Amino acid sequence: MTDFTQLPGDLPVPGDDGAADHLRGQPAPRLSLPSTSGETVALDGLGPGRSILYLYPLTGRADVDLPDGWDSIPGARGCTPEACGFRDHHRELLDAGAAAVYGASSQDIDYQRELVARLGLPFAMLSDTEFSLAATLGVPTFQAGGVTLYRRLTLVIRDNLIEHVFYPIFPPNEHAQQVLAWLRGPAATS
Repeated sequence: MTDFTQLPGDLPVPGDDGAADHLRGQPAPRLSLPSTSGETVALDGLGPGRSILYLYPLTGRADVDLPDGWDSIPGARGCTPEACGFRDHHRELLDAGAAAVYGASSQDIDYQRELVARLGLPFAMLSDTEFSLAATLGVPTFQAGGVTLYRRLTLVIRDNLIEHVFYPIFPPNEHAQQVLAWLRGPAATS
């Protein structure tokens, strides 16, 4: 059985292919996604302040096989440790100025609910099975095992504009700390 909370030491590092360069400064999309809280979250209605929206390919589960070659795809592996990082640093992220934190993938809402329960996540996960973020914003995707998935990236949305984009992200298990450092840093306080 695979331990999805641990990362292999030899994961390939994703390179910056420029696929997210156009996102900074874009308005939050007029898009609503189902949430594990039972509500629908309007991305253009997140309210004042900063909201963190991290996108990831898919989370592993013991009863679901990962696509073949998953660990050899740069940036694919690490969704569970990334979610755990946002869980473990959630209070600090809010204290540093984030109004809300959301995770999102193309997995369906039932799959997302299982993840929230299993990992004890204190924030809602969003489901984008229709790849609406890719269609409206041009968020990058990739193919694995014959399935389209989101590339790992994080949007900081402030007052309905994309203020900052983290892409590529590596290592995923340290990403919540990277977001926290940015929130506490000079770029975020200006």
